[in-house]
Parts: sequence; structure tokens; C-alpha cells
Amino acid sequence: MNLSIPDLTAVRARNPEAVAEAAARRARRPLIGDSGRLMIVAADHPARGALGIGDRRLAMADRADLLERLCVALSRPGVDGVLATADILEDLLLLGALENKVVMGSMNRGGLAGASFEMDDRFTGHRAEDIARLGFDAGKLLVRIDYDDPGSLTTLESSARAVDAMAERGLPVFVEPFISRRVDGRVRNDLSAEAVTRSIAIASGLGGTSAYTWLKLPVTDDVDDMEQVLRTSTLPVVLLGGEVGDQEAAYERWGKALRLPTVQGMVVGRSLLYPADGSVEKAVDTAVGLL
Repeated sequence: MNLSIPDLTAVRARNPEAVAEAAARRARRPLIGDSGRLMIVAADHPARGALGIGDRRLAMADRADLLERLCVALSRPGVDGVLATADILEDLLLLGALENKVVMGSMNRGGLAGASFEMDDRFTGHRAEDIARLGFDAGKLLVRIDYDDPGSLTTLESSARAVDAMAERGLPVFVEPFISRRVDGRVRNDLSAEAVTRSIAIASGLGGTSAYTWLKLPVTDDVDDMEQVLRTSTLPVVLLGGEVGDQEAAYERWGKALRLPTVQGMVVGRSLLYPADGSVEKAVDTAVGLL
């Protein structure tokens, strides 16, 4: 990093226009590069209050450490870009780390992890107009659907309107759907083949057009089910990583799913930025190798 945290704070305090200026001069690239695949590092967890890595409850709360890890990941060959909220993306802009990278804005962060209102996932992050104004390349939204929670209808409606707003601007939107439910007061995502199939069917039909819609999907509990599950839609798919316990087993599961025809790449966060062995470079290079 060329700037320290105090430097970033000083720029923000004295020259807030620097963010827009950095965005305006940022060198851009196509969403899909020469490899034909997409490798995105995700770091939108903090805005949901999800700061923990394993038994380290506040690991992602150290912004300097997170930015350093992101800069390392973005510097590795084969990494196409980053998914994050406005504060993190703007730090990376000021650091000059987003040149010729795909920049994906995280759109709904209102459903805070562990909150009584976690399923009320309102759009408190990037709007379509923000992504367009800053010259970013795509947006991402989360759609968790609980059949026992009437509030899920509001989530579906607001997600559909966000899909419309992105499509009006010709911007890709990555939709991450889950069938979810509360178990002992905690939200759990159902990764069974049937649940993921239903989530794909629902998400694919959101909005007035699906022309700019991508799906960001988990690998099912049984990876061998993925071939049948992905027949549910023709939309392009990226796999999500999430926090994993057994890194080697996760690589094996991702590798199998990446061979399926609609899968175009991966969006992975904590398991690459905070790997068990401590080496961001090794974790990122291994994941890129799967592509």
C-alpha cells in the first residue's frame, strides 16, 4: 500500500473529492477478460457486522490489515477484481489498487448478521446510480427467502427493482439467492439440491429483464448434485466461497463445480483473505489454478 490509514483519513477529511477523481481516471476493463473466466475477491462482510474468522470474532475489523490482504490478492495473476461496499472500494481507489480490475458494488447490507431483523435485507449499500456514477462494473445483491417470513416478499420486490435499475444502465448484477430459515433463532441457508434449485428458479425471474443478471451460487451439500441443479437456468453462474473449515476439501468441491458449463468463475472472500495457513498468495493462487 502506498498510503497508510492516517493518510487515507487525511485525504477523506481534507479532499473528499479525491474519491470521485480517482474513480474518473481509473483504467477499466471488460467484465470477462482474455481467460474467459472470472475470479473476484469478496470483502463486503464488514458492513453486515460479520467480522469474524474462525474463533477471531473481530478479525476483519482491522481495516489496514484487510486492505493489505486485498491489495495482495488483487496483485496476484488471474485475479480479476473485487466485491465490496463503498467504504472499502473507495479506500482501494485511493490506494490505486483498482486499475484494470472489475469493481463490483455490494448493494443490500441491511440484514445485519445475528440481528432480529437479519432477514429484512434492505438496500443500504450501493444504488445502481452510484455504481454508474463511479464507473464501477457490476453490482451484487443478496436474496434470502424464508417461506415462513412474510417480509421475504419485500426482499423479492426490492431485489427485482434493483435488477431493473441495473439493467436500465446496462450494468451486470450478480444475484445471490438462498432458501433460508431460522433454526434456534439463527438464520441458516439450506444448501440441499432442492433448495438451491428453487432459489435459482426464483432469482432468475426477478425484474423486467434477465439480460444483465448473473447468479452467485453456493455449491450444494453434495457437489455431485450441481450438474442437475444448474440445469434450472441459462444465466451465467459464479460460485461463492464463504467461510470454510477444510480448505483442501473446499478446493476439491469448487474444482468439480467449475467444470460445469454455465459456471463462469468464482467470488470468494474470507477463505482466501484469511486462509488457515496464513498465506494469502498461496490461497489465491490455488483458487485461480482451479479456473
